[in-house]
Amino acid sequence: MRAIAGNDLSELEESVANQQEISLELGELADEMRISALTQHAAAIDTIEPDLMREIRDAAGELKRLNLRYSILLKYSSRSVAMMAALFHSFKGQFQEGSGARLRHQTWSCRV
Repeated sequence: MRAIAGNDLSELEESVANQQEISLELGELADEMRISALTQHAAAIDTIEPDLMREIRDAAGELKRLNLRYSILLKYSSRSVAMMAALFHSFKGQFQEGSGARLRHQTWSCRV
């Protein structure tokens, strides 16, 4: 930012080069950590009892089903919210329908 503010091209180039070097180092570190984690994960799976592993897989399957139900719920609730937002677009609770030369107003009521 200082290089840009000072209109100093050489400082900007140096800063970008430093950032690229740091980014490369972080990428290499992430790769090393990923390989290490995969190795530890494979070793950990071999030491888990079969009954416990079955319970873990069952729990993972149930979690996937719950996530699917939740995403469906979010989908339908977002539709409901969009309908309510359209219904209560103005504080008067009126829709403005844009067909024809004039706008038509419809008033809706909602009983809670």
